[in-house]
Amino acid sequence: MGSAGRTPFEVRKDHFVSFATLTFNSDYICGVETVNASLKDQLLFIKGTTAPSSIVEAIQSTGRDAILRGSGTSNSAAVCILETHSTVISDKVRGLARMVQVSPTLTLVDLTIQGLAPGTYNATVRETGDISEGAASTGGLWEALKSKIERRHEVQQQPRGHFGVVTVGPDGRGGAFTDQPVAIWELIGRSLVVSKQKEGPFQREDSDTLVGVIARSAGVWDNDKTVCSCSGKNVWEERKEQKSNGML
Repeated sequence: MGSAGRTPFEVRKDHFVSFATLTFNSDYICGVETVNASLKDQLLFIKGTTAPSSIVEAIQSTGRDAILRGSGTSNSAAVCILETHSTVISDKVRGLARMVQVSPTLTLVDLTIQGLAPGTYNATVRETGDISEGAASTGGLWEALKSKIERRHEVQQQPRGHFGVVTVGPDGRGGAFTDQPVAIWELIGRSLVVSKQKEGPFQREDSDTLVGVIARSAGVWDNDKTVCSCSGKNVWEERKEQKSNGML
């Protein structure tokens, strides 16, 4: 699984010491290599091969919380908020995909989903970013035609738009941490679909089909805001609001 990455997390001051101690415990969070802390900035810089979602989940299991403040270098990271477009579902946000490019042709994808029926789901990048009709308007699987042509020449491989499968357990939650042979710039503006189907067509009213547009996100040194300019809320107030809306 790729080389170790360095990721910053913001932590409340009253949780800082216990969080740092917990994170240093490699028996609790596997894959953590080093932790550098700045109490002044309330930041922990964690280097390792562990998925960022796994670190946040481990911290949340202790009754604390953390905010991811960037991944990778500038212009090498992306994020996709996954929602259902079913009109009968009120809490539409059901997942999040974080993507970090670690080499010119390799990107790590950290995908987490919740609130879905148990089963096996496909994560696919689509040709377009049109989600006006949910997943139904996103077009075909990215590079599916190219893959078919290569198969005619006996090159057996999945289209680069197929990001693998995710198993959702009885609790409605699932996740995957994979590496994909793509660059971030190729993904920006396209849509990501999580569905039991791989090729489609997708149904807008299927509450177990999620979709979102892939957008750039902050690199390690690119996100130093403490107050959102649009809402006037600090990052922890925003975090509380996002969690109430289903954000992971």
